[in-house]
Amino acid sequence: MTSVVVALGVALVVNLQMTPVYAARVTFFFSTPIAGASDLYPASMFNVSRLATYARLLTSDEVATPLAGTPGIDMDEQEVRDAISSETVADTVMMEVSVEDRDRNRALLLLTRLTARFESAVESLERSAPGEPSTVKVTVVSGPGLDEDPVAPDALNNFALATVVGLVVGAVASVGREVADDTVRTAEALQVLTSAPVLARVPMDSGRPARPGPFVSVSTSARTEALREVRTQVQCAAAANSVKTLAVTSAVPGEGRSATACGLALLFAEAGQRVLIVDAELRRPRLAAFLGQEESAGLSAVLDGTATLEQVLQPWGAGLWLLAGGRTPRNPSELLSSPRMTELVDDVRKRFDVVIFDCPPLLPVTDAAVVAAHTDGTLLVVRARRTTSAQVTAAVRTLHAVNATLLGGVLNMVARKGPDAVPTFESYVAGPGTPPQRGRGWRMQAVAG
Repeated sequence: MTSVVVALGVALVVNLQMTPVYAARVTFFFSTPIAGASDLYPASMFNVSRLATYARLLTSDEVATPLAGTPGIDMDEQEVRDAISSETVADTVMMEVSVEDRDRNRALLLLTRLTARFESAVESLERSAPGEPSTVKVTVVSGPGLDEDPVAPDALNNFALATVVGLVVGAVASVGREVADDTVRTAEALQVLTSAPVLARVPMDSGRPARPGPFVSVSTSARTEALREVRTQVQCAAAANSVKTLAVTSAVPGEGRSATACGLALLFAEAGQRVLIVDAELRRPRLAAFLGQEESAGLSAVLDGTATLEQVLQPWGAGLWLLAGGRTPRNPSELLSSPRMTELVDDVRKRFDVVIFDCPPLLPVTDAAVVAAHTDGTLLVVRARRTTSAQVTAAVRTLHAVNATLLGGVLNMVARKGPDAVPTFESYVAGPGTPPQRGRGWRMQAVAG
């Protein structure tokens, strides 16, 4: 549709910018004197066969050249020839001649003089001998006359052509995008790339704000239900393999990783479990600000030994605790791979039923791989139609390199329309800076990231 609009815009500019061209027309009838009815057919065939010759005669040195530079016609010889065109009327011995020019008065003047010279030239050339009558008579049956409207630009024709060109270009571009698009669009493609199950397709929330920030999804929305499906899959894995610590990560930023981690933590708490969500994004911690909690102390303080876990744990509602990221350290990767991190993971595994680590993306930094190696399982969040196959493959390779257990993928922000759409329900947006309500009455909160 965009290509059609652009093409129509170009056609409009062309129509407005082009200088109008006017046409003057005259129609000639060619006849041959006949002695009787028996000569009628041969005479007719004679004239028809010679019409092509007369058309060439119009632009010859005999007819067109002398008109150049005459009073009122400030045109050279080639310009005069280019202005003249002719067309035979089908199945007749008539020929329509036209002269096109930007100056309508000059077009009519040139045609008038051309008509006189052409009549004289034909009859002169068709005489068998000087002083004898011409074997062909030229009669003007229409014109010379000037068309009321300019022949160019043809606005309707230009718009029609622009529409066709726009549709063709749009179709070619659409096919080209589909062929060149290497992003992950379906759950089946994600499963092949990760060699792991896709736990859910999470639709984009219709109430999501245009810029990053807090937003709230109602408990009956399709997004919430999809995350409940992820929770159920993790619970099944936990029952079979004792999964208590969970790393949530992505290949690159902007895939909805933090939203998924925070939503899952709230849903596990909703199910009556003791849940801890850890902001393991030490370079850009954000969960504390979103949940309205203290951000100055958190995971970084515990890992560098300046605080204990008890000092920095923050309760949030019923059954949910937050371990914020804290102040950004100079060496995040070293802290996350230190023995203190191992001790911390063992400690929180004993204290809580579920521990969820919101990790940074895998490809830009090594932090997420280090955290994933400490946990019982990892969820890989992939944004539909944005994350490329190469990025997913590289992220999976990074997890395998540290022997992390990939529980499955989450295809996030799936379109609400189209063949892969997930049904959605109504959602609403919380005002900027509005702190979430605490306690059992909360609805699921999430952040972009």
